[in-house]
Order: sequence, then structure tokens, then C-alpha cells
Amino acid sequence: MATTPPPAKSETPPPRSVLRDTAFLRLWAGTTASGLATWALPFVLGLAVLHRDLGAAGLGLVLAARTAGFLLAVAVGGVLADRHSRRAVVLWSALAAAVAAPLLALGLGRSLVLMTVAAALAGAGQGACRPAFQALTAETVDPERRQQANAAMTMAVRSATLAGPALTALLAAFLDVWMLLLGIGLLWLVAALVPGGGDPSATAPADAPARRAGFRAEFVDGIREARRHPWFLAGLAALVAVIALGYSATSVALPLISRDRYGTEWVLAAAMTAYTVGALGGGLVMARWRFPSQGWAAFAGLAAYGVAPLSLMLPVHPVVVVAAYAVAGIGIELFNVPWFTATQREVAPDKLARVSSLDFLVSYGLAPVGLALIAPAIEVFGVTAVLAACATACFLVPATAALVPTTRHFTRTG
Repeated sequence: MATTPPPAKSETPPPRSVLRDTAFLRLWAGTTASGLATWALPFVLGLAVLHRDLGAAGLGLVLAARTAGFLLAVAVGGVLADRHSRRAVVLWSALAAAVAAPLLALGLGRSLVLMTVAAALAGAGQGACRPAFQALTAETVDPERRQQANAAMTMAVRSATLAGPALTALLAAFLDVWMLLLGIGLLWLVAALVPGGGDPSATAPADAPARRAGFRAEFVDGIREARRHPWFLAGLAALVAVIALGYSATSVALPLISRDRYGTEWVLAAAMTAYTVGALGGGLVMARWRFPSQGWAAFAGLAAYGVAPLSLMLPVHPVVVVAAYAVAGIGIELFNVPWFTATQREVAPDKLARVSSLDFLVSYGLAPVGLALIAPAIEVFGVTAVLAACATACFLVPATAALVPTTRHFTRTG
């Protein structure tokens, strides 16, 4: 009697690597160029101070204008990216930053007013493109591969941060500051022109209203959308605590302790390098692994930043300080990658850019406040007490945030 063979088991093939996707690689190249240009501008302006083309007070004014432009444009850019094509917002915001670069070069040593206006324009371009890039990633990459895509993005930015100082210093040996500024403009042109368009139908609702409300109403609608996700609000609070307290404290205290306790700048340089290398390692981990309780794992990674201020308040060997910064770097990417991925997955697609802009606005906006308050606090209470308070906040606030419902998996259902 003939027997029927059992049906073959159907196996779902693993998703194709995002690094083999041409559309993503174009987006990755544009994002990387924008990140490198964003990082390079303060460094190049610092070289202008060394060359006496710009005074210290002028540098502070120019950088402040850039920050103001960023904070203003990041909110507007989120609304525009939800209202119009995300690709178009990336194009025009990056072109605005590209135009700002030759204006900065033109004003160098001639007009501080022109440089200030150009810096504000550069910051506006940078701020407007950030939420648009986040939303465009969701349009370009399918949900199964977004964590890998976000890991690739953050690794590119960290690589630029690691290699950037040496590359800029090398170029500065052969090029004038104004030529370096023009080079930053070319990077922004890459960010504007290289990325392709995503698939709006992959994220945009079919019944999107034809008539739009005003800017303020639409931004408030984005805040309302963020409030629908308790895990997002909890994560934002934890992120603010770590950036405004932990990161700010270590930024001020590390140079002082490197000089006063260890008597060398080597600890400062090695710790910052270790942080970047650790972040690269964390990005590599998140490109390959998915934790079962991704939200709790992300908060644990964010809390790991507390080891950095903790190492600075104790009389430990400098190698311990360097190792602590490496752990902090790993932890920050264990948070960043699932955080961005969950935002792209859970937030209503037509409000994604606005919610992302709220993320950047709060975290970046409060960082200068923390930096401004840490130095006076150190003078009043002492560096050890301030570092202890900041380390405690880094540990406790993410742990408390993890108790909020829905944070375990970064989903609305818990």
C-alpha cells in the first residue's frame, strides 16, 4: 500500500541583510555624511580660533546660534516631515546646511554677524533633517530589518566620531579653515542628494486628511501621540536624566580629574576614545541580537552610563576609568537602537517625525541646561558630591522608568 510522504516543513528564510539593500545604503550614506558634517563644524571653528580668524567670544556666539537654529528647526522639521514628503524635507534641510558652509567661510575673519546667521542656518538644516531621516528610515526599511538598520546608522556615526579628529587634523595640515568649511558644505550636499525616496505607502495611512491644521496644532498632535505610549514618556524621562545629569557631569568633570588627579591629558583622550569604541561594540551587538525583554534591556544599558561618573569620584587606576567609559558606550547603544526601532514601529506613521522631533528636542534641548548648571554645582558642593548625585540619578531613573507599564517590550500592550 503506497504511503503519502509527509509534507515538507516550510521554513521562513531569514530577512536579507539590510547592507545589501541599495535604497538603505543610499540613506545610510546620506545620514553618515550629515553626522560627519554636524560633528566637524565645531572642530573646524575651533581651528579658526587657533588660527586667530575667530575669537573665543565669537566662537561661543556662533555655536550658540547653531544650537538655537537646531532647536527651533527640529520642531518645525518634524511637522514638515509628517505634512510633506520626508525625502523632500531631507533635501531642502540639507541644502540649507550646505549653503550655510560657504557663508561661514565668507564671514571668517570679516563679519561675525554673517557667521552667526550662517551658523543658525546650519543648525536649522541639521535640526530639520533629523526627524525626517528617522521617518524616512521607516519608509525605506521593512519592520523586520529596522533594528539592523538603526544599528548600522549608529555605528556609522560612531565611526565618524572616532576617525574624524585624525582625518580633520590631517586635512588641516594641508587646507585652510575656509576650505574645510567648504568641505563640510560638500558633505551636506551628499546628505541632500544621495538618499533615495522611501515608500510612503509603507507608513502613511490611506485616509490622511487633505486639509492640514496649523503648525502649532500639528506639533501638539504629535505630543498627544507621544502621550499614548507610556514606554516612550518613561524612556524620554530616563534619557533626559542621563544626558542632562550624567553626561553633563562627566563632560565637565573628566577634564578636571584627568588634569588634577592623574596629571595627564591621556586619561581624557583614552576615556573618550573608549566610550566611542564601546558604542561601536554596542551597535554591533544590537545588529545581531534581539533581547526577549528589549525595553528592560535598553533601560539597563542606559543605566550603565552611571559607571562613568562613579569611576570619576573614586581614586581608582586610570584603566578603570577608561573601562568604565567603554561600558557606558556599550550601554548607550543598547538603549538607542531598540529605542529608535520601537519608535518607528509603535508610533502612528503619520506622526512619526513629530514624535521623533520631540525626542531630539527634549534630549538635546536640556543638555545645554545641564552643562550650564553642573559647573556652578561643582563649585558649591564639590566634584565628588555632584558626581555621586549624578551617578545615583543614572542608576535610579532608568530603573524607575522600567517599572512603568508597557516598558518591558517597548509596546503599547506591555
